[in-house]
Amino acid sequence: MPRAITLIRSSSLSGVAEYAYAATAPAEARLIFLAGACPLNEDGSTAAVGDYAGQAARAVENMRTALADAGASIEDVISTRVLVASTSQADLVTAWKVVRSAFGDHDVPSTLLGVTVLGYDDQLVEIEAVAAVID
Repeated sequence: MPRAITLIRSSSLSGVAEYAYAATAPAEARLIFLAGACPLNEDGSTAAVGDYAGQAARAVENMRTALADAGASIEDVISTRVLVASTSQADLVTAWKVVRSAFGDHDVPSTLLGVTVLGYDDQLVEIEAVAAVID
């Protein structure tokens, strides 16, 4: 199946970012907007309480499941937003490293945010994503 995503890198912007600065999808692509992937176990409990990396890993796993259910994969993601409940940049970076690693060479445009609180008890990480596929 052909991929709909084209990642765009800018030689005019800093190369320090670990992601493409933009991405496009053709007009015939079907867009998939995922709800924030949370670090929840199947029973609804929060996974890896107190562990930013563990919660990021579970959120990635849940994101992959939601993508598959929508007929997509992580390689079809066109952008992400990673929310981390912390005021510590180190905590944000810990979660980011897990998410970034999951995407490998598919380094989609991303935003990393520190937030005050997330929706579930003991939740520290949430990942929003948009994907595009050609059916």
